[in-house]
Amino acid sequence: MNKLTKIGVSALCGSLAGISAANAGELSVTGGVDMSWISLDDETVGNPIGIGSNLTFSGSGELDNGWNVALSVAHLNGNGYSNTNVVVTVPSLGDIRIDQGTSGTGIDRMDDMTPNVWEEAYGTGLGSGIQTVAGTAASTTIEYTPNMLPDGATARIAWAPSSGKNSADKASSGAQSGAVAEGSGYDITLEIGSAMSGIEGLTVYGGLASTEQDPAGSTVSGDLDEETFGVKYAVGDFTLGYQWSEQDLGLSSGIDKYENVGYGVTFQVNDDLSIGYNNYESEQTTIGGAAVTAEATSFQLAYTMGGASIRLAEASVDDSKYQTGAAYDRDATTLSVSLAF
Repeated sequence: MNKLTKIGVSALCGSLAGISAANAGELSVTGGVDMSWISLDDETVGNPIGIGSNLTFSGSGELDNGWNVALSVAHLNGNGYSNTNVVVTVPSLGDIRIDQGTSGTGIDRMDDMTPNVWEEAYGTGLGSGIQTVAGTAASTTIEYTPNMLPDGATARIAWAPSSGKNSADKASSGAQSGAVAEGSGYDITLEIGSAMSGIEGLTVYGGLASTEQDPAGSTVSGDLDEETFGVKYAVGDFTLGYQWSEQDLGLSSGIDKYENVGYGVTFQVNDDLSIGYNNYESEQTTIGGAAVTAEATSFQLAYTMGGASIRLAEASVDDSKYQTGAAYDRDATTLSVSLAF
């Protein structure tokens, strides 16, 4: 880990000088590299070698009044922007997070929490096109996590004034583009752990989200509503999980709903080796048309050696992108080596 001392976060905290003076913090840089080889049965692969780099800047500081401020800036492969968030921790209140990016807040945090040893059933290069719940995560959001709940319970409330839009500093996002104009939205999530349920290894979670849609749109019949519910249970070396989710798109024509069901089971063979199986089904419903179910399955193996990980996935998808026919049934073998620094 490389550290660039006393820069970045002190500037951030300086902007809060109206609240309290800030102590200097530090900005840390972490990263890693993923290298993969993918084989697709009966398809032209081209160059099967992939490489991806991940880079995250993070730092923290403390105000004189005891509040903590933390900054995280994440980048995905090829230094592509992923997510930036600032978290202010008020001891008697909880965390207030301002988040801008493509993931990490609201119901999107729970899009698929079924247990796996590497990736989701559809996440190893199959191009499944499976749609999961997202809520307001693609927009700049304000998320509140209270700290006065009982042990084992975590609740979060996220709100975005304009869904699907992000703005630079001292700028506004402008008008919503696209066929459906979206307005403000909110997400509410709750996670109950074993400390509250009294059952060791049990986690129950769920959430809902709603995004306003302009009723003047010719295809709009209501708001975009999403919900999910899931359960995980760890016993011995096994972890099992099940999750259901639904998106009601609020449209009067075309695609109007996605309903998803997923489950997974993992087994920790020893401290370094784990194996898992995942299945995920997503049904797309079209007004006046037939429903189509895309189904992905994946058997995965992961082995870690310090900062290095070797992962192997045998995966398949039927009716990818909600299209029927043999051309949309795919099988893939993906091998990945990951190094963390």
